[in-house]
Amino acid sequence: MSLQKVTFQNKEGHTLVGRLELPVNSHPHNFAIFAHCFTCNKNLTALKNIGKALTSNGFGVLRFDFTGLGESGGDFADTNFSGNVEDLVAAADYLEHRHQAPTLLIGHSLGGAAIIFAAEQIRSIKALATIGAPSDPAHVQHLLRSGLEEIEAKGKATVNLSGRDFTIKKQFLEDLQTKSLAETVKRLRKPLLIMHSPQDDTVGIKNAEEIYVAAHHPKSFVSLDGADHLLTRKEDSLYAGKVIAGWSQRYVDIPEKTPLKSEHHVVASLDGTDGFTTDMKVGNHYLTSDEPTDVGGKDYGPSPYELVSAGLSACTAMTVQMYVRRKGWSLENIEVHTSYGKSHAVDCEACESPDSKIDTFHRDIKLTGDLDEKQITRILEIADKCPVHRTLHSETQVITQLVH
Repeated sequence: MSLQKVTFQNKEGHTLVGRLELPVNSHPHNFAIFAHCFTCNKNLTALKNIGKALTSNGFGVLRFDFTGLGESGGDFADTNFSGNVEDLVAAADYLEHRHQAPTLLIGHSLGGAAIIFAAEQIRSIKALATIGAPSDPAHVQHLLRSGLEEIEAKGKATVNLSGRDFTIKKQFLEDLQTKSLAETVKRLRKPLLIMHSPQDDTVGIKNAEEIYVAAHHPKSFVSLDGADHLLTRKEDSLYAGKVIAGWSQRYVDIPEKTPLKSEHHVVASLDGTDGFTTDMKVGNHYLTSDEPTDVGGKDYGPSPYELVSAGLSACTAMTVQMYVRRKGWSLENIEVHTSYGKSHAVDCEACESPDSKIDTFHRDIKLTGDLDEKQITRILEIADKCPVHRTLHSETQVITQLVH
């Protein structure tokens, strides 16, 4: 996973701060926005775990702090539910202009209600997933019951929520009263996944039933049995993330890659618009090669020289183990650490003067086992006889021809 700090402006001109999570070895095939729960923030552990599950399945995920919370600007006391919805629209605009328009919305608790309203305004959204969401935004009032009378009498009150004090104004409650989630979800007609725990004592399971009944098909319900409202157990949030990733891929467009075919052992394919990120078929296996970011790549995969170094490491380990097994020696494990001495960019600049190139592989070998000095000395000799090592020291030729 690659993590970036991002900022963007909301409708009121406040700076909102988020984290954009990207897959570690590829361009995202789709982008998702995650809306956190009431008075929470983007750093809730459950959000991070769900984000990791999505990025491992090729999604880019933006999670951000609503106005007045976490690192985002503005005063929470001046916000309301409608403002949260507008923040989500601003987040979608940011992704559309900087990356690509989001296709998936995920919302936790009151954030789950917010994404349903936001989806009406974000045309690119193709699927939504809620986690522990209330069927009526006004449900949040029960969390404020200690201050409701003061809010009604004085127009505002300080309410302690999860150990923190928040100022809630009357306009916040009035805004909640104007929102009908049942009517909105009925109009929405977009694929909806509803996830809820039967043991949720903050937002009861009945809320999931009411959302499900109001929504049109395609709609799905998945029970988060045993989980609490905040998904504090790691296994619960990781499970939720995996389910969302799998379910949503039925509704979002994922570009199909043409399988690479070749009569050779290896084939590499690179489009003119992909920078250095190269698709490869190595034997029966598929992988990605790239260059480091400091030379203009995206570091989505090993560089060409890292692949060569990997071949030397793997071949050394295989050759040594094959030898010691035949000898019956006690070698429990061998680690071969290899690096190459020059960057690919330098080689390209000097490619017309081969005498100036000094190709140096640094190889460190770690042996674990009951071996005497004589055996260790012989193992190091065998390491230098591995086929890839011998190839690197031999005269080689590359015969190139154009194929159609």
